[in-house]
Amino acid sequence: MKVAVIGGGIVGATCAYYLSKDENIELTVFDYGVGQATKASAGIISPWFSKRRNKPWYKMARLGADFYLKLVEDLKKDGYNTDFYDQCGVYLLKKDANKLPELKELAEQRKELSPMIGYLEIISKEEVQKVIPSFDNNGDVLYASGGGRVEGERFVKTLLTASKANVINKKVEINLLDDKYVIDNKEYDVVVLATGAWLKDVLEPLGYDVDVRPQKGQLRDYKVSDNNTGDYPVIMPEGELDIIPFEDGVVSVGATHENEMGFDLEVDKEQLDTFGNEAKQFLRNLEDADIINERVGIRAYTSDYSPFFGEVPKLKNVYAISGLGSSGLTTGPIIGYSVANLILGNENELEAENYNIVNYIKLK
Repeated sequence: MKVAVIGGGIVGATCAYYLSKDENIELTVFDYGVGQATKASAGIISPWFSKRRNKPWYKMARLGADFYLKLVEDLKKDGYNTDFYDQCGVYLLKKDANKLPELKELAEQRKELSPMIGYLEIISKEEVQKVIPSFDNNGDVLYASGGGRVEGERFVKTLLTASKANVINKKVEINLLDDKYVIDNKEYDVVVLATGAWLKDVLEPLGYDVDVRPQKGQLRDYKVSDNNTGDYPVIMPEGELDIIPFEDGVVSVGATHENEMGFDLEVDKEQLDTFGNEAKQFLRNLEDADIINERVGIRAYTSDYSPFFGEVPKLKNVYAISGLGSSGLTTGPIIGYSVANLILGNENELEAENYNIVNYIKLK
């Protein structure tokens, strides 16, 4: 069976990795990559404190966090380095620290289904400073030992290498030929569309309306003087800002959520300065840090901000995934794994009907 995965981001790379475990599959990944959200991302895996009322989304995010442990174990068994992910713990901050007990209670209730949350404790600023000397805050923080961090570009490079797929770096389109799909002058039996915000570009020429739109996200990387940042938990202040420490003094700050910028890939230094200045209130050694990188990627989101996946209506053996938004690093891997299971005929923990593709992709 010949399978084409179009899109080599977090979803496509995970799907390709698990498809590659079937020796009967000849696998090709088309990865244009320009503007790809994953390559521009660094993220926090800690969905358990969300008050979002969409129960199917929360189930996906909860199982997505759990799935990282399986994914890392599988890659290690195959002999690959998994330093793209670290279960480093997370500090959650609130402008009103009196709200932390309520947040802790919510997480405690969710621990039965998500033991990965780990140890929970409300701790003082002074206790945090024993771990992060330059930390500052107006009150206590909530610590959860199970939180993790992910570096997106390292993630996809590892997964695509582990898949041993033929990776072709070009933009492609699908043409129909009887019961086959022609991509780049070759025929395929099965196609996976993991093209994120660009899903319209692929499906509209085939006669579909697609409820997917672009969201610009920007991130800045700093180099601080403390080389022990690899031991820091991630820091989640209230609002959009995340502070994500990595090894060797690298700290990522971001990311923006810009819904009106289309596919603009220009760095907006004013936006990043705003985030950087806010981050300096919580991590004082950013004040003297060097800016070493700025990244821009385009996320995909839907009109109701819900992700979807499944077989495209009236296109047998063509599967599409999109709409992950800013939770893509948490939900992307388990969706990619789920689509691989659909193709292979395996069982899934995620019920596709809860993320029904027909709500977002319709024939004109």
